[in-house]
Amino acid sequence: MFKMGRVLNNGTEVLAGTNFSKYEEELKYIVVIGTSTGGPKALKEVISSIPPDVKAAFLVVQHMPPGFTKSLAERLDYISKVRVKEAEDNEVIKNAHVYIAPGDFHLMVNKNADNVLRLKLSKDPPVNGHRPSVDVLMKSVSETKHKNVVGVVMTGMGRDGSEGVKMLKELNKAHIIAQDEKSSIVFGMPKEAILKGVVDVVASLNEIADEIMKIVGVHE
Repeated sequence: MFKMGRVLNNGTEVLAGTNFSKYEEELKYIVVIGTSTGGPKALKEVISSIPPDVKAAFLVVQHMPPGFTKSLAERLDYISKVRVKEAEDNEVIKNAHVYIAPGDFHLMVNKNADNVLRLKLSKDPPVNGHRPSVDVLMKSVSETKHKNVVGVVMTGMGRDGSEGVKMLKELNKAHIIAQDEKSSIVFGMPKEAILKGVVDVVASLNEIADEIMKIVGVHE
């Protein structure tokens, strides 16, 4: 079987020598994380705990203005065992990568005829007052019908992500994790997700990475 390699195409990482028929098998899990107020600290706790050989890709919406998401990705990349970067349009989603939605762009996922998942950036109108929106990302992931999905809603104000986790549960049978009130800076987003009745685990911030890994696992 061919192995994945990094090739830069106009500054965007793409797959080299990939056997696309094995793509879905290789990309076992997608983990979608949404957060807002208090998110950078929460992401630092979670992302830095992910092992380097994880068979999952992580897609993150952090409510932030343009420019700040790039520096957030760079800081997280420096302290993490997996690759962390700001998401780019048409980028192939890969294992052991964390993709952070750029400020002022919705992040979405498209599946092509070969079942390869690519990122899409959009300037569509804000949803729930946000661009990027957690609901937009989760909705797009749900529409891929990917079999193994984990949805995570962490600290933040408002209700962004509450409709998204419902769709992930209904269409993907996703495992849904919400941050608990005690460890949240603002409990709005996790609370709204919990009220939808689809959350499987309510966990403190220092437990979330472990809860993700219980589902995703590490495959040697």
